Amino acid sequence: MSYQPLLMNFEEAAELRKELGKTSLLGEALSRDIKKVDTYMAEVGIEVPGHGEGGGYEHNRHKENYMQIDTAGRLFLITEETKYRDYIVDMLTAYATVYPTLESNVSRDTNPPGKLFHQTLNENMWMLYSSCAYSCIYHTLSEEQKRHIEDDLFKHMIEMFVVTYAHDFDIVHNHGLWAVAAVGICGYAINDQASVDKALYGLKLDKVSGGFLAQLDQLFSPDGYYMEGPYYHRFSLRPIYLFAESIERRQPELEIYKFNDSVIKTTSYAVFATAFPDGTLPALNDSSKSISIDDEGVIMATSVCYHRYEKNDTLLSMANHQQNVWVHAAGKTLSDAVESATDIKPFNWGSIFLTDGPKGEKGGVSILRHRDKKDDDTMALIWFGQHGSDHQYHSALDHGHYDGLHLSVFNRGQEVLHDYGYGRWVNIEPKFGGRYIPENKSYCKQTVAHNTVVVDQKTQNHFNTALAETKFGKKHFFVADDQKLQGMSGSISDYYDGIDMQRSVIMADIEEFEKPLVIDIYRIKSDVEHQYDLPVHHSGQIMRTDFEYDAETIWKPLGEDNGYQHLFNVGSGKTDNGSLVSWLHGNSYYSLISSAVAGSEVIFARLGANDPDFNLRTEPAFILRQSGKDHVFASVLETHGYRNESFEASTDARGLVESVKVVGDNDIATVVSIKTTTDNTYEYGISNQEGDAQLATHSVEFGGKAYTWSGAFALL
Repeated sequence: MSYQPLLMNFEEAAELRKELGKTSLLGEALSRDIKKVDTYMAEVGIEVPGHGEGGGYEHNRHKENYMQIDTAGRLFLITEETKYRDYIVDMLTAYATVYPTLESNVSRDTNPPGKLFHQTLNENMWMLYSSCAYSCIYHTLSEEQKRHIEDDLFKHMIEMFVVTYAHDFDIVHNHGLWAVAAVGICGYAINDQASVDKALYGLKLDKVSGGFLAQLDQLFSPDGYYMEGPYYHRFSLRPIYLFAESIERRQPELEIYKFNDSVIKTTSYAVFATAFPDGTLPALNDSSKSISIDDEGVIMATSVCYHRYEKNDTLLSMANHQQNVWVHAAGKTLSDAVESATDIKPFNWGSIFLTDGPKGEKGGVSILRHRDKKDDDTMALIWFGQHGSDHQYHSALDHGHYDGLHLSVFNRGQEVLHDYGYGRWVNIEPKFGGRYIPENKSYCKQTVAHNTVVVDQKTQNHFNTALAETKFGKKHFFVADDQKLQGMSGSISDYYDGIDMQRSVIMADIEEFEKPLVIDIYRIKSDVEHQYDLPVHHSGQIMRTDFEYDAETIWKPLGEDNGYQHLFNVGSGKTDNGSLVSWLHGNSYYSLISSAVAGSEVIFARLGANDPDFNLRTEPAFILRQSGKDHVFASVLETHGYRNESFEASTDARGLVESVKVVGDNDIATVVSIKTTTDNTYEYGISNQEGDAQLATHSVEFGGKAYTWSGAFALL
């Protein structure tokens, strides 16, 4: 068979050519690509810079070079304009001329350096995309041109990845995934099957110790979840799809898209299903707050899943949200479907529980979703999976945060209770070279930076990665059959010595409320007394409280370590009978109403203490502080009202929930009571039992009153 480009054969390119100048999603994507590449060719031309800091000029120029020639390769096939072909030839020739003589870059972290970049991960990416570009023009090159580019550039790179840094090639991790995909795609592009085999099956060719098949077999849980969280998960989709498409075209007998029960589809859907309603991905572990389903890898996945797996309406909704498709045959299939659809609703993957761990045995992520009549989605998420790191391979690969039973909530187009995400200014050279800032460890990873209970102002698992990797949570229940009443619950044990925790979240759609109530019952079991802090990280301006507090005129840190050193104490108040804190965020009001015991305190905090380089964002939070042995925090998050500043209008700035009380708690069940300003009372029972006992009928008596219900939880 004659040589064909890796990702797009000539017949497919001819079909895509028909979209030029159209207003379809594919047509618009082509127009954007043409404009961007033409501008880059005219303004930058051919430049091969030297070494530079991560995120610096040289780094960004090398990155832009490979991105632009990759796009130019597809444009050459689609438009048949030789200027794109010539640009790729000139760029690869320029690199091939200097690459053999280059010394290794200077690495300022623990990842090994490449010749172009400060770490081999970026070098892998350069070779992967450049190889895709090369395959698009291969059939136009003379033998002399091929020998120069292959012998003086690509073969040197392959040797670096599979020989010099062989110890990193076979690691089952997102870095290893990029390495094997880069070598495999390059091997296909230069007709080097021996390198392809190493990329597919590992250096030992055993399909287990390394290689692409081992990555697909070992990286993800049975539900497709990736231990490092959505940020690194979506990063893994690009090498997966680029290599999978190449394999499907060069070695179709491998049936890569069916491999391991179609794991490529399963893991893609797992990323899709974690997204907030606005498309952003939850900041679990080291994660950006802005990465969304508009990411290149997710766009590839959306297109290919629709093209190769199923014509799913939710994928149509995602593409409509993205307003983009992959410039590829799969993208055309999806673009055509969006073009012909008449009514596309906002995407919604529904309520879902995703297991973590290679066998689904290490906790997971629970997500509840509710859509109202205006197509506005409320989403609540709790996380209790394994620690998000691969410390066993390399200390630099520890992306885990210490925040078991973290809670995030989203509605009305914004994240209401949120996670900070990572401490990093990616590729911004003045900010620590674009690497993880020191505050990533001193604050962002610490438990207090998350919406979960902190014991005695310490961090879970003693902030010890090796210890944390031995711990994981457990699903207590997940019931989402009825949109009116959904619930999820998880537990963790000994994240703090001798302490067990269970968090149950109920999403209750009640007629008198504008939006579903998010009812949060956080149960703690301990034989000795501790201080328990429940941080609530939010955005916006405090509107009111139902307790007296003193504002601090001189701000001081809340503590000396474990993240508390970065939080200013800006005010506090005592409360014995519960607390209400209400704030305005965007055009919506939110109130958190919580139970309390004698001596409870609410502390208002603001991030930014001990931050001499202004690395951290300035964000508000408040902390519910209570003490005891066994203890239950019961809270209700109510969404209410509307504010339009341009019309100077505000409605329902005060919510309906007046108080929340823990009626009683024992090993059988917990009962909470919610009282409203309309004289209504709602009581909920939550089972604290496991297995079949959880599903049975529960009978408890608290304060002389008997409560009976069946199942994991119920409105009593």
